[in-house]
Amino acid sequence: MTQLSPLGRPLRPSGKLLQEDTRRHHRALLLQRLFRDGPASRADLARTTGLTRVTVSELVGTMVADGLVEELGAPAESRVGKPPTLVGVAAESTHIVSLDLSADDRLTGAVLNLAGHVVARCERPLAGRKGAAATALVHELADELVAMTSRPVLGIGVGSPGVVDALGTVLDAPNLGWHGTALAEGLREHTALPVFVANDANTAALGEHTFGHAQGGGLMVLRVGNGVGAGLILEGTLLHGHRAAAGEIGHVVVDPRGEPCACGRTGCLETLLAVPHLRRRLAASTSRTRVLADTGRRLGAALAPVVGTLNLHELVLSGPVELLDGPLRDAVESTIRRRTMPVIGDELVVRTSTLGDDVVLAGAAVLVLAGELGVS
Repeated sequence: MTQLSPLGRPLRPSGKLLQEDTRRHHRALLLQRLFRDGPASRADLARTTGLTRVTVSELVGTMVADGLVEELGAPAESRVGKPPTLVGVAAESTHIVSLDLSADDRLTGAVLNLAGHVVARCERPLAGRKGAAATALVHELADELVAMTSRPVLGIGVGSPGVVDALGTVLDAPNLGWHGTALAEGLREHTALPVFVANDANTAALGEHTFGHAQGGGLMVLRVGNGVGAGLILEGTLLHGHRAAAGEIGHVVVDPRGEPCACGRTGCLETLLAVPHLRRRLAASTSRTRVLADTGRRLGAALAPVVGTLNLHELVLSGPVELLDGPLRDAVESTIRRRTMPVIGDELVVRTSTLGDDVVLAGAAVLVLAGELGVS
């Protein structure tokens, strides 16, 4: 079976594997095991991956020499006899540069280690830049972040608003004035580093899946900010959909008599839930709880068919916690439970993101880990 990366592309060919492809695949298996479960002995790695001890020993030796993996000594509870030597991911051996372009007023970036921990960060005000000027600002921010680490940089991951294809081309991001902008290619040429770009909601989903507290099963991360979008992970694979537009739920009409939307329709979910719209309605109301609960019920009604169709296990709300947690989240959960079968709704987990404002940055790091090391 062909293994897919979180980007939905094969990590290895489905036909006959070349020797180097086989080595990359086996290395990815070992790294995935160490990322997921923590330090392990070579014997444990051989047992859990199905690889031979000779293969594991050779690959671990190469990864130790490359600095990706380090020997940690024997476990404290070693049994009688020669204790095994544990190996683990060397989190500081190389760094990743992550960019979050989803805010409407600034570009945010960070340097992360291989464990997904932020070691440095900076941001640049967008100041109304669009088109080529916005692209130039992305390049400047990337340059600044690369200069902030003395470690080798594994690659650059970018979470961008709009529709982004598998090659990292931003097909449509009106807020940044990008239409068919080859963001990944341009940044790759500018920095001479591997670059991976995905939609910010998809990137957030990858962050929750890898570095958050995702429990397995179908996962939807709903990003609520200046706009509304969703990222979906099913059976460990990011869902792209036709023309890379899966998750564009913000422009589903939920109130035909509602407010005009920037997309040209009337009453899209975004006109109810996007932060500027929601804050304006809260300011005009005497009951904060009523507005948030009503918004949550309408959101739950829009999401119930998606949850039921895909049998999702987790729905993660990502955005301002003071708006999304509490009455809104409770109303979303209760509405979905009422509108779906008990076998689906009763075990659904509805929560806010454990990664907070760093969820897109964490997910951008996953783009690089998947693309360069096969880890997701």
